[in-house]
Amino acid sequence: MHASRSSAVPESPAELARRLDARYRTPLMNYFLRRVRDRAEAENLTQEVFLRIVRRPGDEPLENAEVFLFSIAANLLRDRARRAQTRHAADHRSLDADPDLAQSPSLIEARAPERVLMSHESLAEVLRALDELGERTRDIFILYKLEKMKHREIGALYGLSASAVEKYVRKATAHLARLFGPAT
Repeated sequence: MHASRSSAVPESPAELARRLDARYRTPLMNYFLRRVRDRAEAENLTQEVFLRIVRRPGDEPLENAEVFLFSIAANLLRDRARRAQTRHAADHRSLDADPDLAQSPSLIEARAPERVLMSHESLAEVLRALDELGERTRDIFILYKLEKMKHREIGALYGLSASAVEKYVRKATAHLARLFGPAT
């Protein structure tokens, strides 16, 4: 019989990253490719996951590597989306600065600035409400609703059945419905 890893010399961060890379590179690449549809970007994001593993503080053993890796991956995608949103905000032109744009009703959304502001505030409220849930419930809800992952895919990440994942999604949905009313 082999000695268990816990009785051996602790694994260095670089050894851990190599071991995880061998096991999870392909699933991570597939995860990112489904979302960013750019192989180079997916590779960069995958590398960043392993880099964050190496740089993580402390030397305690990693209990559930798969969940930890895909949590990092989901966070990287959220960060990427935030950066893209910030970058696109700078691309907007003022109607005052471009009279031709102001005269083109087909290019102007039929939304008043107040409505846009209210939408942003509502989104912030929903995100705060999700933070009130447990981390697992929040993350499962986000993976299902925003990342469009299937119950069985999320279940595989967390070691849960598809029906257990569905219960987490229902719990989060019910929480949001209590706070904001049912979806219409």
